[in-house]
This record gives sequence, structure tokens and C-alpha cells, in this order.
Amino acid sequence: MTRTKAPAKKSGPTLKTRKPTGIVPWPLILIEGEEGSGKSYAAAEFSGSEKVGATFWLDLVEGSGDEYAAVPGADYNLIEHDGTYRDILEQIEAVHALASDAAKSRKPPTLLIIDTASALWRMLTNWTHERARRTRKNARLLEEDPDAAVDIAMNLWNDAVERWMRIMHLLQTFPGIVVLLARGKQVSVVDDNGTPISGRHDWRVSGHKDLGFDSTVWVRLKRDEEPQIIKARSLRLRVERKKPLRVPEFTIEGLVFDMLGCTAASQPRRMPALSGDAVQPWLSRVQTIGTREGLGDLWRETRPEKSGLTREEAATVQAAINVRLAQIESTPPELGQDPASRLRAAAAEHDRPQDTAEQP
Repeated sequence: MTRTKAPAKKSGPTLKTRKPTGIVPWPLILIEGEEGSGKSYAAAEFSGSEKVGATFWLDLVEGSGDEYAAVPGADYNLIEHDGTYRDILEQIEAVHALASDAAKSRKPPTLLIIDTASALWRMLTNWTHERARRTRKNARLLEEDPDAAVDIAMNLWNDAVERWMRIMHLLQTFPGIVVLLARGKQVSVVDDNGTPISGRHDWRVSGHKDLGFDSTVWVRLKRDEEPQIIKARSLRLRVERKKPLRVPEFTIEGLVFDMLGCTAASQPRRMPALSGDAVQPWLSRVQTIGTREGLGDLWRETRPEKSGLTREEAATVQAAINVRLAQIESTPPELGQDPASRLRAAAAEHDRPQDTAEQP
């Protein structure tokens, strides 16, 4: 009797696909413009929309968050932070988690307002310059000449961009609506020697160079002109190249729900963070954890049978966890609640029914 061998199973990667949903995603809206053009006012006004849920305002350097609560209908909570990148990142992560919970519960979309993206990039730029000044080469140079030009190595700029992109990825995948304010202004065009060219001007947005590209919709406000939509990543809203769409009666609510066509069924964009290897996302998570307990949980997650990491990759992440733990234990613990707890309390306050006035 002749036995036939079963065909050998082919080994290799398995193709993963899904059908597109066709659903309009929640937008990341860039609103930039001159000082006094109405950027913050428009954001505060939108916070009072009946179509949005809990709203959080991250005020970086503008200091207008308290005052603009007086805009008719405005309803938001100010996010407190200590001015450091780490705390700002943790606060955004906490809002992201809160918005995800609200989306799963089918509540109206969470709204996050950041005032401004310009300040965030300026902070990272200043951080890069300070790090450059501390290098051994530049420190010696500055000892001899305090006004000498400092050489900034590319790896320092890469670190700043990496920090910027960590926040941008959170905003691009936010389970709700993000309104990102930025400064914009007219500037003179200069020649190759840096000399202004008479009669030639351009418009510049203060922030990372990809700010407009990374946004879903780009809106420009000027004091003496009608609001303009510079670009929109949308099938419903078409903006031709070099022909901004003027919107005389512009509101953010109208932009989101009428012009873009967002509805209660809208979802965040599905955009897994790109990484050169499996280790990098884990190392990024290590740096955002500030407690022994959190690092312990992450350590257990890194086990190869649970994480899918190889033994060598897991060992790399666990070594970074040990370093991070040493940093935490050498720093006095901060008082008060963690960022997520503070934000959940604020959201609960937002959802609590308001007392009605007693009838006469």
C-alpha cells in the first residue's frame, strides 16, 4: 500500500485586510492667523455646541483660556500642566483615553482645543538650542565667545521632531475632535543672502513645517478678510490648489458637521504609529510612565509569549524599564492625582445636571 504525503503547509506572513468603512472620520482642524483674528473666540464658541461632549482646553502660553470662558455659551475645562513636555504629553494621553471611553459609550465627541501649536514647537526648538549649548564642543566655544554661533547637530533636531510627532500621532488618532490653534502672519520674501525683496510677501505659519500637511482641515483667519479654508482632506469639501475657499459666515460647528459631514457615527482615523522596529513603540511607552506600578505592569506585558517580542527585544525593553525606574525613584513623588484622574473628575462635573433655579 502506497502512502501519499500530505502537501507541506506553506510558511510565511499572513495577509491582513479589511473592507473600508466609508465613514467620515473626526477631524484635526488647524486654525491659524494673525493676533486678534478670532481664533480663540471661534474655539471657545464651538465648545458650547450641543453636538460636542466634554471639552478640554490646553493653554500653553497664550493665557486666554480663563478669559474666553466668558464667550456666550462656552463650556470647557482648562487642563493644568507644569509647562514640561512630559506633563503636556501625559495630559494629552489622558484626554485621548477619556475620549476613547466616551466614544465606546456612544457619547457626543470629546473636543480638545490646543492653544497654540506654535508654542509647542517653539518649546521644542528652545529645548534643542539649549541642548546644543551644553555639548562639550559648543560649551568650550561659548566660554571663549558667549555670542558665538552654536552648531546644532542633526540628532538634536531629530529628537525634537520625534517628540513633536508623538503628540501629533495622538491628535491624528484622537477619538473626537481636535482644534489646533497656531499663529500665522505675513512675512517679507528674502533672497539667498537673507535680504528682503521689495514688494514681495509670503504667509508663514509658526510651527513645525508639516503642521498644515498633518491636519485634516487648514483654516486661515485674518482681521480684515473673510475666513479662508486653505486645504481639506475630504470628499465632501473641495478646495482647489492655490484657490482658498472663502467662508463669510464661518463657524467650526458648521465646518465639522455641515461642510465635512461628520455625524454621530464618525470614528477616529485608523493610523498605527510607524516604527522602524518592534522595540521603539515600547521604549516610547516606557518614557511616559511615571510610577513603579505602571512600569511593573509594562514589564509583564513585555513577556515574549504575551507581547510577540523576541527574547532579545523583550530584554532591550526591560533594560529601559530598569533605567526609567531608577530615574523615578531618584525624584520626589509629585503630590495630587494623576492626569487621567483629574480629567475624569472634570468630565464627570461636565456631565452632571445643573441645578435649576427655584420657582417663585
